[in-house]
Amino acid sequence: MIIVRSADELRSAITGPVSFVPTMGALHAGHASLIRLASADGSCVVVSDFVNPSQFGEGEDFESYPRDLDGDAAIAERAGAHILYAPDVGEIYPPDFSTTIDPGPLAQELCGAHRPGHFAGVATVVVRLFGLVGPRRAIFGRKDYQQLAILQRVTKDLALGIEIVGAPTIRDADGLALSSRNAYLSAAERSQAVVIPQALQHAAEAYAEGQRDGVVLAEIGRKALDGVTLEYLEVRSTDLGPYDPALPAVLLLAGHVGTTRLIDNIVLDPTAPERAATQISTKEYA
Repeated sequence: MIIVRSADELRSAITGPVSFVPTMGALHAGHASLIRLASADGSCVVVSDFVNPSQFGEGEDFESYPRDLDGDAAIAERAGAHILYAPDVGEIYPPDFSTTIDPGPLAQELCGAHRPGHFAGVATVVVRLFGLVGPRRAIFGRKDYQQLAILQRVTKDLALGIEIVGAPTIRDADGLALSSRNAYLSAAERSQAVVIPQALQHAAEAYAEGQRDGVVLAEIGRKALDGVTLEYLEVRSTDLGPYDPALPAVLLLAGHVGTTRLIDNIVLDPTAPERAATQISTKEYA
């Protein structure tokens, strides 16, 4: 694996069709799973390592967001990356950069309602990276479910010709979804945070037993969230439209444990409800 800093270096290093894994660094086993998936078909695997300032709102954690390029490089190389693209802010946003992508109404809902402008920043940097990297497909984790849905829509609407692949959420043995922000949690907060996957599990078990009322399912999850300052917990269709009990759905959650914002979700499938009840407990663990 080589590390490149500029678009010129990147273009010179790419050999063949590209599978792309965009990241903000602070890599962990969840990112490694994305890189392994990207490398499975033998394509040239490019991983970006860029903390994007445009997706952080006022008072959020841009300055303190974890950064460890050496550690990231070791993880990326072990997972099968060929190129680690680690540009600086001026490389991604040169002085005359003036374009922002509006990802549409979905960007104002769920996480977007609590983080104004966040998804515009995500969409803009990802499309900019797509232009620099030139991938045929890009891999994103389903833990960031709304982000994945928005990027699928942006890629389709702009006819970018890039396949957007959603990869399974990777969890610790206690069920907590891996996240770079987990590093902010104290030991006590880390223990408390496990109520998040447990809440989703409780709702999924009720779904497997036949409960289809979205309000009731959300309330079952909400009651299990002791110690979490909840932003939202909602049942939506898998395309994040209104919930239809007859169709596959997703239960999405965002909240704070201490000062750390965490998100998670679980898919509910009426054709195989028992799968929803077991998907967290049987997930591949880090």
